[in-house]
Amino acid sequence: MNDSEPTTPTETPLETPQLPPETTETDEQMDVVPEELPVPAKRQRSLSPAFVRRRTIKPNLTASFVVEAVCALPHPCPTHSLAASACFTHLVTGSDDGYIRDYDIFTSLNGKALLSAPQRHHAGVVEGILKAPNLRCWWENPADDVPVPPGEELTLSPVLSMTMQGDALWAVSGTQQGHLNLFTVRHEPGHRFHTIKAAHSGPISSLCLDRDEVGVFSGGWDGYTVHWDLNTGKETRRFRAHGAQLSSVALRPEAPAQPSMSMDVDEEKPEEEPEANDDEDANSDFDPLFDDPDTEPAKKSKESSHGLAMPTKTENSARIPAAPRNAPPLLTADLYRQFSPDILMTTFVDGQVVLWDCRVNSPGTGVGRLWMNDKTPPWCISSCWSADGSQIYAGRRNGAIDVWDVRQLGKSGPSGTPRMLKTLRNPASSGVVSCVVAFPDNRHIACASNDNLRLWDVADGGETDGGTKRSGVPFKIIPGHHGGYISQMIIDPAGRFLVSASSNRGWYGDSTRTVFVHDIKTSKT
Repeated sequence: MNDSEPTTPTETPLETPQLPPETTETDEQMDVVPEELPVPAKRQRSLSPAFVRRRTIKPNLTASFVVEAVCALPHPCPTHSLAASACFTHLVTGSDDGYIRDYDIFTSLNGKALLSAPQRHHAGVVEGILKAPNLRCWWENPADDVPVPPGEELTLSPVLSMTMQGDALWAVSGTQQGHLNLFTVRHEPGHRFHTIKAAHSGPISSLCLDRDEVGVFSGGWDGYTVHWDLNTGKETRRFRAHGAQLSSVALRPEAPAQPSMSMDVDEEKPEEEPEANDDEDANSDFDPLFDDPDTEPAKKSKESSHGLAMPTKTENSARIPAAPRNAPPLLTADLYRQFSPDILMTTFVDGQVVLWDCRVNSPGTGVGRLWMNDKTPPWCISSCWSADGSQIYAGRRNGAIDVWDVRQLGKSGPSGTPRMLKTLRNPASSGVVSCVVAFPDNRHIACASNDNLRLWDVADGGETDGGTKRSGVPFKIIPGHHGGYISQMIIDPAGRFLVSASSNRGWYGDSTRTVFVHDIKTSKT
């Protein structure tokens, strides 16, 4: 073979893959159950640094407080809404002129600047030394997201409601046209990055963040409460009761990890016959809007070790008022026992207080309204939960605050309904209760009337469901506001500051143009 001749490679034939032989399963093999794979352990997601920092905030638990105004924030018009971060470094106010203002509270309180004479006159402050505010920035609250042509002014909407993320990363505001605006606060403040159009068909009166801060509840004058997913901007659930204007929305808080100073349940005592009082005037005039009915002392029912007062017999003495048209049924013990801890409370202008189970999405189920007397005035624009989520406070038109305990069954109402624990009654000349807020110690609340703000000790004050009263002055006056409706009050989680704003929230009523910051101190007495 000559070396110059090229060599051709030899082709290797391809091998055909051999398929496994077909096997037929016998009856014995078919009965064999395959072994289940081990379920992987659920990954525990670590808490965010912001959430860990917030859990270290512990409220001041004491038996008595002294609340004093230390700073005044004059505004050119009434302020409808307030919102603050968990640490209170950012306090934003929403006013009737359509502007949102961001204040630095700690710089204001630690500074040496005091209110000038024109500011004191504008705020109506005559006595006392009040610090001047430190305004960071302000921005507009547009009525819609339509682009404005050059040379034309932006149409603004009054900020009737507002809420803020715990670390002041963003805030949500409601408009009079029913839209929701989302703004950045801490970084690039005032930048509107999204608008939820037509969230309601009318003004949005209340906003409440979900516990995970990725959703928000909005309540409007159209009678609807809507839960929104802020990641997608879409509606996830809609709550509708009976069509009345909605005044407030509040999600039940989680029970605190630290011990609280909540009210103790009375111990069992021997039953005694009530003593007759011959001095009472049975022929006195009764005003159904400003007076409460005379209730006879009811016998104390036996209480279980869990604090649930189970009635021993059906009580027919309490008259059940006629329910509004299409209103939810009364909340009974059997219905409330099926509720999850995620409970949403909605309050309506006609006085109804309705509880919703957020995990139940079937129409007509997981909802119930709290019982109220047939002579309770049909008016309520503010309500709140206690810090541990066990009690509900609702302000009334006749200057009273109704207190319900959802852990116990009532004696003043029908058997099986949550108990109306007591009624806190302000002086007759104080006017309507326009706002209530609970302190973090589960014992005190602040209520606002036309004349003053008052600090109540719920455990010791008020009339019990048996009609008994305690002697002495049951409240303390909080200096500051005077002569107007209070639109909103907020307290920081540590219980150090109380902020109050004044406006009629779009309804009828007088108001002032000042936001007060109060310092909460421990009383020495």
